[in-house]
Amino acid sequence: MSAATRPEPTPAERARSVLAAAGSLTVTTHGHRIELIGLHTVDAAARLLLHNPPDGHLAAELTMAPHGELTALVEFTDIAPVSVRERVRARLTLGGRLGALGPKTLVFHPARAVLTEDDGTTVVDLDELSLASPDPLATHEAEMLARLDAVHADTVAPLARLLPARERLGATGVRPLRLDRHGLVLRVETADSHHDTRLPFAAPATHPGDAVRGIHALLAEATARPRRRRLPTTS
Repeated sequence: MSAATRPEPTPAERARSVLAAAGSLTVTTHGHRIELIGLHTVDAAARLLLHNPPDGHLAAELTMAPHGELTALVEFTDIAPVSVRERVRARLTLGGRLGALGPKTLVFHPARAVLTEDDGTTVVDLDELSLASPDPLATHEAEMLARLDAVHADTVAPLARLLPARERLGATGVRPLRLDRHGLVLRVETADSHHDTRLPFAAPATHPGDAVRGIHALLAEATARPRRRRLPTTS
């Protein structure tokens, strides 16, 4: 399968997965910039609900806002759960308005969504975002990648044999960077740069068990290949 035909999540799906997996976010209004940790949920329609932080700054500001809404910027940062160079994998920025939904909950109405990744910045269509489903591995990915990285000498090093020779040239280390239903992404680091390569599954994973089987299939394919120069897996 060529790199051009390897399946990838759409920008809306990636953004939706960031929303599903994020444990924290930052809210910026005219009066405050507040980080909320474990105080938000996303419903099935991708509607972002914020639970008032203990200091109540947002709720107090909202009571004084015209029309009962605040202009706000909500930011999410997707950080790789393993030790790699430049661990920020993506940033999702939502611009819109914040309003009340009951006495202890705020609801955010997005007007713009921007996803920034290594390969550039994408304005995500809001209708596509609301219709997109998070990747089935999104809430399991961090734990699965951490486990995979813990046994990298037995698993990740052999998987590196699946990389084209040109992508191994000058490599000083390789780490598992991303895992989604379509496959595993490895980060290959050189002395002064890095690049990411996707190893696709034969079929999309619908749950973590499928992904484990997909990784085992990739590993079987890798170990069947002739051994090349050993690729370091530590930074």
